[in-house]
Amino acid sequence: MRACELAQRSGSATRQRSGSATGRGGSATGRGGSAIWSTAAARGKLGPVDDYELLDAWRAGNAKAGNELFDRHFDTLYGFLRNKTSGDAADLVQSAFLACVESRDSFRGDSSFRTFLFAVARKQLYKHYRDRKPGADFGVTSLADLGPSPSRLIDRRGGDRLLLEALRSIPLELQLALELHYWEQLPGPEIARVLDIPEGTVRSRLRRAKEALEVKLKQLSGSPRELEASLANLEKWAAGVREDAGLAADDET
Repeated sequence: MRACELAQRSGSATRQRSGSATGRGGSATGRGGSAIWSTAAARGKLGPVDDYELLDAWRAGNAKAGNELFDRHFDTLYGFLRNKTSGDAADLVQSAFLACVESRDSFRGDSSFRTFLFAVARKQLYKHYRDRKPGADFGVTSLADLGPSPSRLIDRRGGDRLLLEALRSIPLELQLALELHYWEQLPGPEIARVLDIPEGTVRSRLRRAKEALEVKLKQLSGSPRELEASLANLEKWAAGVREDAGLAADDET
């Protein structure tokens, strides 16, 4: 689904809330509105249009701005969600973009749009599973507990099967922390914003996540050598998964 369709689905309520005066102060004083985006687009010689200009213009009803924003970030978001669902990743991507439009005014602007998008996607993912399993505690519940089939990434990279299966078997909160650090390469403050936790908690959560992953790897590995190779290869594996996720998104678009 293209972003122009998503813009239409965001509905008149979103446009009424944002109108031509979206963002901080509207088109006259802020970064939003299709007028601002059109002006920015016209100055193409000065560089690419800011993500927030595109988002504000989309909220104001500019489908072209929505298309550009969607195309700019689809692969990243799809790669983040596809190993956490059983075929619902595209729907969650759509939900996340629509939620970004609706929650733009609540964003303080103190992180990148990519971080904002991951934070919204996490909330959509939690909602997706809580709708199916009310009261789910993602501090103890893993994807294996929630039941989605393993990602096709496992088929694409057979040698990484052990790491991927172990990752799916640790609590989802810990899985996200590891993926944001190794896969998405976010710094601590950005991870804190995505997970909605104090910045000082990030380091301890990553430590607990690595410990939990090592326990699962020990349970799943066939030999000490296989375990050692898996642990040593974590960063290399994350880079490979990022590459495969981009290929998978290309295959499905």
